[in-house]
Amino acid sequence: MIGKTWKKYIRKHWWKYILGLILVFLTMMPLYVLIEMSLKEPTDLASRLTWPNYIYFDNYIKVLKENNMLNAYKNTLIVTIGTVTVEVFCGCLAAYPLARKQTRFNEFIRSLILAIMMVPAVSVLVGVYSILSAIRGINTLWALILITAAFGLPLSIFLYTNYITSIPRALDEAARIEGANYFQCFLYIILPQLKPVTVSVIIIKGVQAWNDYLYPSYILQKPELYTNVLMVKQYFSSTSSNFQGAAACCAVAMLPALVAYILLNQYFIKGAIDSAVK
Repeated sequence: MIGKTWKKYIRKHWWKYILGLILVFLTMMPLYVLIEMSLKEPTDLASRLTWPNYIYFDNYIKVLKENNMLNAYKNTLIVTIGTVTVEVFCGCLAAYPLARKQTRFNEFIRSLILAIMMVPAVSVLVGVYSILSAIRGINTLWALILITAAFGLPLSIFLYTNYITSIPRALDEAARIEGANYFQCFLYIILPQLKPVTVSVIIIKGVQAWNDYLYPSYILQKPELYTNVLMVKQYFSSTSSNFQGAAACCAVAMLPALVAYILLNQYFIKGAIDSAVK
């Protein structure tokens, strides 16, 4: 009986499986091209869709030894951890009163946060760069952390606000009856329940900070301060381009973010679902 039902379901929804396979193919194709190009010699001009009949690891060796990639890893890690820390700390603290106080002012603030999310970061680049130049923030990692966190905070607050709204108010009221103040309610009642959405914020904003190019390319002008993405830029110039070396650099740069997503995937899905508008 179960087998007949399953066959009937497949015959009715066969197009969904075909569509899913097409989407998987289109998603994996850039990754395939990246890996196979990173394993080719720089002089190999064969098709980028053809897997080489040899394995050339010198591209990875040059990236790790000659291109100062370990220092770029350190800079990227500092920026990513700093950005995520600021967004998680400020995001959950700002979201708690917005979720628990249903006032016109808070409604305006929530609408303003959504409006700010629509503003492209590049549209305020000149103003931000001028301010950083005036306060000597150019060529400093702390300036990049603050700028990246500032642009990411609206989404973090939005996710935290929706998640906290789904938590029963009775828990806060019970804690208040026991004598806890608002900060204690947040610290001991709400904060321990924010693990799923916090993981979502860490993954979303961590990957964004790890892969950001726009502001690092303007703020970090010294080679010793370059992040992973800026290291990839060194393989391209006005006269020549080393696609094989750039592919190896990209593969090395994306590995930590890929591993982190695989390890935290279950929490990311749960947090994304629970943070949806209810």
